[in-house]
Amino acid sequence: MTDINRTEGYFLPELETMPREKRREYHNQRLSEIVDYAYQHAPAIRQKFNDAGAEPGDVRTVEDLEKLPITEKSDLVKKQKEDLPFGGFAGIPVERMRRIFVSPGPIYEPGEADWEDDRWTQAFYAAGFRPGDLTVITFSYHLVPFGMALDESFNLMGVKVIPTGVGNTEVQVNTLKDLKVTGFAGTPSFLNVIADRAEELGLNLKKDLHLKVGFSAAEMLPESLRSSLEDRFGMIIRQSYGTADVGCLGYECRCKNGMHYPDKVIVEIVDPVTGKHLGPGEIGEVVCTVFNHVYPLIRFGSGDLAYYTDEPCVCGRTTPRIVKIVGRVDQVTKVKGMFIHPGQAAEVAKNFPEISRYQIVVTRQEHKDIMTFVAELTEESGDTVGLAEKIAEFMPSILRIRGEVRFVPQGTIPAGAKTIDDQRVWD
Repeated sequence: MTDINRTEGYFLPELETMPREKRREYHNQRLSEIVDYAYQHAPAIRQKFNDAGAEPGDVRTVEDLEKLPITEKSDLVKKQKEDLPFGGFAGIPVERMRRIFVSPGPIYEPGEADWEDDRWTQAFYAAGFRPGDLTVITFSYHLVPFGMALDESFNLMGVKVIPTGVGNTEVQVNTLKDLKVTGFAGTPSFLNVIADRAEELGLNLKKDLHLKVGFSAAEMLPESLRSSLEDRFGMIIRQSYGTADVGCLGYECRCKNGMHYPDKVIVEIVDPVTGKHLGPGEIGEVVCTVFNHVYPLIRFGSGDLAYYTDEPCVCGRTTPRIVKIVGRVDQVTKVKGMFIHPGQAAEVAKNFPEISRYQIVVTRQEHKDIMTFVAELTEESGDTVGLAEKIAEFMPSILRIRGEVRFVPQGTIPAGAKTIDDQRVWD
Protein backbone atom coordinates (compact mmCIF):
# COMPACT_ATOMS: atom_id res chain seq x y z
CA MET A 1 0.00 0.00 0.00
CA THR A 2 2.97 2.27 -0.61
CA ASP A 3 1.31 4.26 -3.43
CA ILE A 4 -1.75 5.32 -1.45
CA ASN A 5 -2.36 9.06 -1.00
CA ARG A 6 -2.82 9.47 2.73
CA THR A 7 -3.03 13.26 2.93
CA GLU A 8 -5.82 14.26 0.55
CA GLY A 9 -9.57 13.75 0.39
CA TYR A 10 -12.44 13.42 2.87
CA PHE A 11 -14.43 10.58 4.38
CA LEU A 12 -17.67 12.60 4.19
CA PRO A 13 -16.95 15.13 1.40
CA GLU A 14 -20.34 16.84 1.36
CA LEU A 15 -20.46 17.37 5.13
CA GLU A 16 -16.80 18.16 5.72
CA THR A 17 -16.72 20.95 3.11
CA MET A 18 -20.25 22.21 3.75
CA PRO A 19 -20.68 26.02 3.94
CA ARG A 20 -20.96 27.05 7.57
CA GLU A 21 -24.48 28.42 7.29
CA LYS A 22 -25.66 25.18 5.73
CA ARG A 23 -23.95 23.21 8.51
CA ARG A 24 -25.75 25.32 11.10
CA GLU A 25 -29.06 24.43 9.43
CA TYR A 26 -28.04 20.77 9.46
CA HIS A 27 -27.15 20.93 13.17
CA ASN A 28 -30.39 22.71 14.05
CA GLN A 29 -32.38 20.01 12.28
CA ARG A 30 -30.49 17.17 14.00
CA LEU A 31 -30.78 18.99 17.35
CA SER A 32 -34.56 19.28 17.05
CA GLU A 33 -34.82 15.57 16.29
CA ILE A 34 -32.67 14.40 19.21
CA VAL A 35 -34.28 16.82 21.66
CA ASP A 36 -37.75 15.50 20.82
CA TYR A 37 -36.58 11.90 21.05
CA ALA A 38 -34.60 12.29 24.29
CA TYR A 39 -37.41 14.20 25.99
CA GLN A 40 -39.78 11.35 25.22
CA HIS A 41 -37.50 8.36 25.91
CA ALA A 42 -34.85 9.41 28.46
CA PRO A 43 -36.34 10.40 31.85
CA ALA A 44 -33.18 12.22 33.01
CA ILE A 45 -33.22 14.43 29.90
CA ARG A 46 -36.91 15.18 30.43
CA GLN A 47 -36.15 16.12 34.04
CA LYS A 48 -33.31 18.35 32.82
CA PHE A 49 -35.76 20.29 30.65
CA ASN A 50 -38.33 20.48 33.42
CA ASP A 51 -35.79 21.80 35.92
CA ALA A 52 -34.85 24.52 33.43
CA GLY A 53 -38.49 25.40 32.83
CA ALA A 54 -38.12 24.44 29.19
CA GLU A 55 -39.88 22.23 26.68
CA PRO A 56 -38.51 20.61 23.52
CA GLY A 57 -39.97 23.39 21.41
CA ASP A 58 -37.79 25.89 23.25
CA VAL A 59 -34.58 24.26 21.97
CA ARG A 60 -34.54 24.30 18.21
CA THR A 61 -31.20 25.96 17.43
CA VAL A 62 -27.63 25.70 18.68
CA GLU A 63 -28.08 29.10 20.32
CA ASP A 64 -31.10 27.76 22.22
CA LEU A 65 -28.89 25.24 24.01
CA GLU A 66 -27.88 28.02 26.38
CA LYS A 67 -31.33 27.60 27.96
CA LEU A 68 -30.30 24.21 29.34
CA PRO A 69 -27.84 23.43 32.15
CA ILE A 70 -24.68 21.45 31.49
CA THR A 71 -24.66 17.81 32.56
CA GLU A 72 -21.26 16.92 34.05
CA LYS A 73 -19.76 13.46 34.50
CA SER A 74 -20.37 13.73 38.26
CA ASP A 75 -24.09 14.13 37.47
CA LEU A 76 -24.03 10.78 35.66
CA VAL A 77 -22.48 9.10 38.71
CA LYS A 78 -25.04 10.68 41.05
CA LYS A 79 -28.03 9.82 38.86
CA GLN A 80 -26.87 6.25 38.39
CA LYS A 81 -26.63 5.71 42.13
CA GLU A 82 -30.27 6.78 42.35
CA ASP A 83 -31.48 4.84 39.30
CA LEU A 84 -29.37 1.95 38.02
CA PRO A 85 -28.05 1.21 35.52
CA PHE A 86 -28.01 4.44 33.47
CA GLY A 87 -29.61 7.06 35.70
CA GLY A 88 -32.40 7.68 33.20
CA PHE A 89 -30.07 8.88 30.43
CA ALA A 90 -30.46 5.86 28.13
CA GLY A 91 -32.86 6.26 25.22
CA ILE A 92 -33.70 2.59 24.73
CA PRO A 93 -34.45 -0.26 27.16
CA VAL A 94 -31.65 -2.59 28.25
CA GLU A 95 -33.25 -5.44 26.30
CA ARG A 96 -32.38 -3.71 23.02
CA MET A 97 -28.72 -3.10 23.87
CA ARG A 98 -25.76 -5.13 22.67
CA ARG A 99 -23.27 -4.29 25.44
CA ILE A 100 -22.93 -2.46 28.74
CA PHE A 101 -19.59 -0.82 29.47
CA VAL A 102 -18.10 0.16 32.83
CA SER A 103 -15.99 3.33 32.93
CA PRO A 104 -14.15 4.81 35.92
CA GLY A 105 -16.53 6.45 38.36
CA PRO A 106 -18.01 3.87 38.10
CA ILE A 107 -20.23 4.86 35.20
CA TYR A 108 -22.31 2.32 33.30
CA GLU A 109 -22.67 3.11 29.61
CA PRO A 110 -25.07 1.55 27.09
CA GLY A 111 -23.79 0.05 23.84
CA GLU A 112 -25.89 0.11 20.70
CA ALA A 113 -26.66 -3.07 18.78
CA ASP A 114 -25.68 -1.60 15.39
CA TRP A 115 -22.72 0.78 15.22
CA GLU A 116 -23.51 3.84 13.08
CA ASP A 117 -21.37 6.61 14.62
CA ASP A 118 -18.72 7.51 12.02
CA ARG A 119 -17.07 10.44 13.81
CA TRP A 120 -13.98 8.42 14.76
CA THR A 121 -13.98 7.15 11.17
CA GLN A 122 -13.76 10.75 9.99
CA ALA A 123 -10.76 11.14 12.26
CA PHE A 124 -9.10 8.00 10.88
CA TYR A 125 -9.47 9.14 7.28
CA ALA A 126 -8.12 12.60 8.05
CA ALA A 127 -5.18 10.95 9.83
CA GLY A 128 -4.31 8.98 6.70
CA PHE A 129 -5.94 5.56 7.17
CA ARG A 130 -7.38 4.04 4.02
CA PRO A 131 -9.48 0.96 3.15
CA GLY A 132 -7.29 -2.12 3.14
CA ASP A 133 -5.04 -1.02 5.99
CA LEU A 134 -4.33 -3.53 8.75
CA THR A 135 -4.28 -1.78 12.13
CA VAL A 136 -3.47 -2.72 15.71
CA ILE A 137 -5.75 -1.22 18.36
CA THR A 138 -3.71 -0.99 21.55
CA PHE A 139 -6.43 0.60 23.66
CA SER A 140 -8.27 -1.52 26.21
CA TYR A 141 -11.22 -3.64 25.12
CA HIS A 142 -11.84 -4.52 28.77
CA LEU A 143 -14.83 -2.86 30.53
CA VAL A 144 -14.41 0.59 28.92
CA PRO A 145 -15.95 1.39 25.51
CA PHE A 146 -13.02 2.99 23.68
CA GLY A 147 -11.33 -0.04 22.15
CA MET A 148 -14.61 -1.46 20.89
CA ALA A 149 -15.71 1.95 19.55
CA LEU A 150 -12.54 2.29 17.49
CA ASP A 151 -12.88 -1.30 16.28
CA GLU A 152 -16.41 -0.67 15.00
CA SER A 153 -15.39 2.69 13.50
CA PHE A 154 -12.47 1.22 11.55
CA ASN A 155 -14.87 -1.40 10.17
CA LEU A 156 -17.03 1.39 8.70
CA MET A 157 -14.19 2.35 6.34
CA GLY A 158 -12.91 -1.09 5.47
CA VAL A 159 -9.85 -1.15 7.73
CA LYS A 160 -9.08 -4.53 9.30
CA VAL A 161 -8.01 -4.53 12.93
CA ILE A 162 -5.98 -6.64 15.32
CA PRO A 163 -7.33 -6.15 18.87
CA THR A 164 -3.99 -6.34 20.65
CA GLY A 165 -5.13 -4.22 23.60
CA VAL A 166 -2.83 -2.90 26.30
CA GLY A 167 0.66 -4.21 27.14
CA ASN A 168 2.46 -7.36 25.92
CA THR A 169 5.08 -5.24 24.18
CA GLU A 170 7.07 -8.05 22.60
CA VAL A 171 3.88 -9.65 21.26
CA GLN A 172 2.95 -6.28 19.80
CA VAL A 173 6.32 -5.98 18.07
CA ASN A 174 6.14 -9.49 16.61
CA THR A 175 2.60 -8.88 15.41
CA LEU A 176 3.62 -5.68 13.64
CA LYS A 177 6.50 -7.49 11.94
CA ASP A 178 4.87 -10.82 11.07
CA LEU A 179 1.58 -9.42 9.74
CA LYS A 180 3.10 -6.34 8.07
CA VAL A 181 0.75 -4.05 9.98
CA THR A 182 0.32 -0.60 8.39
CA GLY A 183 -1.67 1.24 11.06
CA PHE A 184 -1.38 1.91 14.79
CA ALA A 185 -4.07 3.18 17.16
CA GLY A 186 -2.98 3.93 20.71
CA THR A 187 -1.24 6.38 22.97
CA PRO A 188 1.95 7.96 21.62
CA SER A 189 3.83 6.96 24.76
CA PHE A 190 3.01 3.29 24.11
CA LEU A 191 4.12 3.55 20.49
CA ASN A 192 7.38 4.95 21.83
CA VAL A 193 7.70 1.92 24.13
CA ILE A 194 7.07 -0.39 21.17
CA ALA A 195 9.74 1.42 19.15
CA ASP A 196 12.31 1.01 21.92
CA ARG A 197 11.48 -2.67 22.38
CA ALA A 198 11.66 -3.36 18.64
CA GLU A 199 15.11 -1.84 18.46
CA GLU A 200 16.20 -3.83 21.53
CA LEU A 201 15.19 -6.95 19.58
CA GLY A 202 17.47 -5.86 16.75
CA LEU A 203 14.78 -4.66 14.33
CA ASN A 204 15.07 -1.74 11.94
CA LEU A 205 11.84 0.23 12.43
CA LYS A 206 11.61 1.33 8.79
CA LYS A 207 12.80 -1.85 7.09
CA ASP A 208 11.49 -4.63 9.33
CA LEU A 209 8.19 -2.95 10.26
CA HIS A 210 5.64 -1.46 7.86
CA LEU A 211 3.78 1.22 9.82
CA LYS A 212 2.50 4.04 7.62
CA VAL A 213 -0.09 5.83 9.75
CA GLY A 214 -0.83 6.32 13.45
CA PHE A 215 -3.90 7.47 15.37
CA SER A 216 -3.12 9.04 18.75
CA ALA A 217 -5.63 9.63 21.53
CA ALA A 218 -6.18 9.55 25.31
CA GLU A 219 -3.10 11.62 26.13
CA MET A 220 -1.26 14.69 24.91
CA LEU A 221 0.96 14.36 21.84
CA PRO A 222 3.99 16.64 22.30
CA GLU A 223 5.44 17.79 19.00
CA SER A 224 8.85 16.52 20.08
CA LEU A 225 7.46 13.00 20.51
CA ARG A 226 5.45 13.13 17.29
CA SER A 227 8.50 14.23 15.29
CA SER A 228 10.65 11.52 16.88
CA LEU A 229 8.15 8.73 16.16
CA GLU A 230 7.39 9.87 12.61
CA ASP A 231 11.10 9.99 11.85
CA ARG A 232 11.90 6.63 13.47
CA PHE A 233 9.10 4.72 11.75
CA GLY A 234 8.73 6.80 8.59
CA MET A 235 5.01 7.20 9.26
CA ILE A 236 2.26 9.83 9.67
CA ILE A 237 0.83 10.41 13.17
CA ARG A 238 -2.25 12.50 13.87
CA GLN A 239 -4.10 13.02 17.13
CA SER A 240 -7.75 13.32 18.07
CA TYR A 241 -9.86 14.31 21.04
CA GLY A 242 -12.99 12.88 22.61
CA THR A 243 -14.42 10.98 25.55
CA ALA A 244 -15.75 7.49 26.10
CA ASP A 245 -19.19 8.89 26.92
CA VAL A 246 -19.73 10.86 23.72
CA GLY A 247 -17.11 9.75 21.20
CA CYS A 248 -15.00 11.91 18.91
CA LEU A 249 -15.08 15.69 19.41
CA GLY A 250 -12.02 16.75 17.42
CA TYR A 251 -9.42 15.41 15.00
CA GLU A 252 -6.32 16.61 13.19
CA CYS A 253 -6.03 16.85 9.43
CA ARG A 254 -2.81 16.91 7.40
CA CYS A 255 -2.24 20.55 8.37
CA LYS A 256 -1.77 19.86 12.10
CA ASN A 257 -3.22 23.26 13.01
CA GLY A 258 -5.89 22.24 15.50
CA MET A 259 -8.56 19.55 15.74
CA HIS A 260 -11.60 19.86 13.49
CA TYR A 261 -15.03 19.36 15.02
CA PRO A 262 -16.65 16.21 13.56
CA ASP A 263 -19.79 17.06 11.64
CA LYS A 264 -22.29 14.77 13.36
CA VAL A 265 -22.11 16.37 16.80
CA ILE A 266 -22.64 19.83 18.27
CA VAL A 267 -19.54 21.12 20.04
CA GLU A 268 -19.72 24.25 22.19
CA ILE A 269 -17.00 26.13 24.07
CA VAL A 270 -18.79 27.74 27.00
CA ASP A 271 -18.21 29.70 30.17
CA PRO A 272 -18.10 26.98 32.87
CA VAL A 273 -20.06 29.19 35.29
CA THR A 274 -22.75 30.73 33.08
CA GLY A 275 -22.94 28.15 30.28
CA LYS A 276 -22.89 30.97 27.71
CA HIS A 277 -21.14 30.49 24.38
CA LEU A 278 -17.64 31.90 24.03
CA GLY A 279 -15.94 33.22 20.94
CA PRO A 280 -12.77 32.16 19.13
CA GLY A 281 -9.69 32.33 21.33
CA GLU A 282 -11.66 32.42 24.60
CA ILE A 283 -10.99 29.57 27.03
CA GLY A 284 -14.03 27.61 28.17
CA GLU A 285 -15.37 24.13 28.81
CA VAL A 286 -15.88 21.75 25.89
CA VAL A 287 -19.57 20.81 25.88
CA CYS A 288 -21.29 18.58 23.35
CA THR A 289 -24.65 17.27 22.20
CA VAL A 290 -24.71 13.92 20.39
CA PHE A 291 -27.32 12.54 18.02
CA ASN A 292 -27.32 9.08 19.57
CA HIS A 293 -30.74 7.57 20.31
CA VAL A 294 -29.20 4.93 22.59
CA TYR A 295 -27.38 7.46 24.79
CA PRO A 296 -28.76 10.91 23.89
CA LEU A 297 -26.59 13.14 26.04
CA ILE A 298 -27.56 16.79 25.54
CA ARG A 299 -25.18 19.53 26.67
CA PHE A 300 -22.74 17.09 28.23
CA GLY A 301 -19.69 18.73 29.78
CA SER A 302 -16.35 17.09 29.08
CA GLY A 303 -14.67 18.88 32.00
CA ASP A 304 -11.88 19.92 29.62
CA LEU A 305 -10.93 23.56 29.12
CA ALA A 306 -10.02 24.57 25.57
CA TYR A 307 -10.21 27.34 23.00
CA TYR A 308 -11.07 27.22 19.32
CA THR A 309 -10.58 29.00 16.01
CA ASP A 310 -12.97 29.40 13.09
CA GLU A 311 -10.29 30.53 10.65
CA PRO A 312 -10.35 28.62 7.32
CA CYS A 313 -8.14 25.53 7.07
CA VAL A 314 -6.01 24.81 4.01
CA CYS A 315 -7.31 21.22 3.97
CA GLY A 316 -10.74 22.49 2.86
CA ARG A 317 -12.72 21.35 5.89
CA THR A 318 -15.02 24.13 7.08
CA THR A 319 -15.62 23.21 10.73
CA PRO A 320 -14.13 25.18 13.62
CA ARG A 321 -11.05 23.65 15.24
CA ILE A 322 -10.04 23.11 18.85
CA VAL A 323 -6.64 24.76 19.03
CA LYS A 324 -5.55 23.39 22.38
CA ILE A 325 -6.76 21.61 25.49
CA VAL A 326 -5.42 23.75 28.33
CA GLY A 327 -6.63 22.02 31.49
CA ARG A 328 -9.60 20.75 33.47
CA VAL A 329 -12.59 22.46 35.02
CA ASP A 330 -12.26 20.12 37.98
CA GLN A 331 -9.35 18.02 39.20
CA VAL A 332 -10.14 15.01 37.07
CA THR A 333 -6.95 14.12 35.20
CA LYS A 334 -6.14 11.66 32.43
CA VAL A 335 -3.16 9.42 33.21
CA LYS A 336 -1.94 6.73 30.82
CA GLY A 337 -5.17 7.23 28.89
CA MET A 338 -7.47 6.71 31.91
CA PHE A 339 -9.36 9.37 33.86
CA ILE A 340 -8.41 9.63 37.54
CA HIS A 341 -11.00 11.21 39.85
CA PRO A 342 -10.36 12.78 43.29
CA GLY A 343 -13.02 10.43 44.63
CA GLN A 344 -10.99 7.44 43.52
CA ALA A 345 -7.98 8.73 45.50
CA ALA A 346 -10.25 8.99 48.55
CA GLU A 347 -11.44 5.43 47.94
CA VAL A 348 -7.84 4.19 48.04
CA ALA A 349 -7.06 6.14 51.22
CA LYS A 350 -10.10 5.00 53.18
CA ASN A 351 -8.99 1.39 52.84
CA PHE A 352 -5.81 2.14 54.80
CA PRO A 353 -6.44 3.72 58.24
CA GLU A 354 -2.71 4.45 58.54
CA ILE A 355 -3.12 7.28 55.98
CA SER A 356 -3.93 10.71 57.40
CA ARG A 357 -3.47 12.91 54.32
CA TYR A 358 -2.89 12.00 50.68
CA GLN A 359 -2.36 13.36 47.18
CA ILE A 360 -1.84 11.90 43.75
CA VAL A 361 1.06 13.51 41.89
CA VAL A 362 1.34 13.03 38.13
CA THR A 363 4.66 13.61 36.40
CA ARG A 364 6.16 12.65 33.06
CA GLN A 365 9.55 11.18 32.26
CA GLU A 366 10.85 10.09 28.86
CA HIS A 367 7.36 10.45 27.34
CA LYS A 368 5.79 8.22 30.01
CA ASP A 369 3.23 9.19 32.66
CA ILE A 370 4.22 8.48 36.25
CA MET A 371 1.50 8.43 38.91
CA THR A 372 2.60 8.58 42.55
CA PHE A 373 0.29 8.18 45.53
CA VAL A 374 1.86 10.48 48.13
CA ALA A 375 0.68 9.97 51.71
CA GLU A 376 1.25 11.16 55.26
CA LEU A 377 0.77 8.51 57.95
CA THR A 378 -1.13 8.91 61.21
CA GLU A 379 1.83 7.61 63.15
CA GLU A 380 5.24 6.13 62.53
CA SER A 381 5.10 2.59 61.23
CA GLY A 382 7.88 0.08 61.47
CA ASP A 383 6.97 -1.59 58.19
CA THR A 384 6.43 1.28 55.78
CA VAL A 385 7.85 -0.82 52.95
CA GLY A 386 5.19 -3.48 53.45
CA LEU A 387 2.44 -0.86 53.70
CA ALA A 388 3.61 0.83 50.49
CA GLU A 389 3.51 -2.52 48.71
CA LYS A 390 -0.03 -3.19 49.91
CA ILE A 391 -1.23 0.24 48.76
CA ALA A 392 0.50 -0.14 45.38
CA GLU A 393 -1.10 -3.57 44.92
CA PHE A 394 -4.54 -2.21 45.85
CA MET A 395 -4.45 0.94 43.70
CA PRO A 396 -5.22 -0.67 40.29
CA SER A 397 -8.51 -2.07 41.64
CA ILE A 398 -9.74 1.52 42.09
CA LEU A 399 -7.67 3.64 39.71
CA ARG A 400 -7.45 1.05 36.89
CA ILE A 401 -3.71 1.76 36.45
CA ARG A 402 -0.58 1.07 38.46
CA GLY A 403 1.43 3.70 40.26
CA GLU A 404 4.13 4.32 42.80
CA VAL A 405 3.65 5.01 46.53
CA ARG A 406 5.70 7.47 48.54
CA PHE A 407 5.34 8.42 52.22
CA VAL A 408 6.22 11.94 53.36
CA PRO A 409 6.49 13.50 56.85
CA GLN A 410 3.37 14.93 58.47
CA GLY A 411 2.73 18.49 57.36
CA THR A 412 4.33 18.01 53.94
CA ILE A 413 1.03 18.06 52.07
CA PRO A 414 -0.43 21.53 52.74
CA ALA A 415 -4.01 22.01 53.82
CA GLY A 416 -6.23 22.68 50.81
CA ALA A 417 -3.78 21.06 48.38
CA LYS A 418 -5.18 19.60 45.18
CA THR A 419 -6.11 15.94 45.52
CA ILE A 420 -4.59 15.41 42.07
CA ASP A 421 -1.53 17.48 41.31
CA ASP A 422 -0.70 17.29 37.61
CA GLN A 423 2.91 18.42 37.25
CA ARG A 424 3.43 17.24 33.68
CA VAL A 425 5.04 19.59 31.19
CA TRP A 426 4.23 19.06 27.48
CA ASP A 427 6.68 20.14 24.80
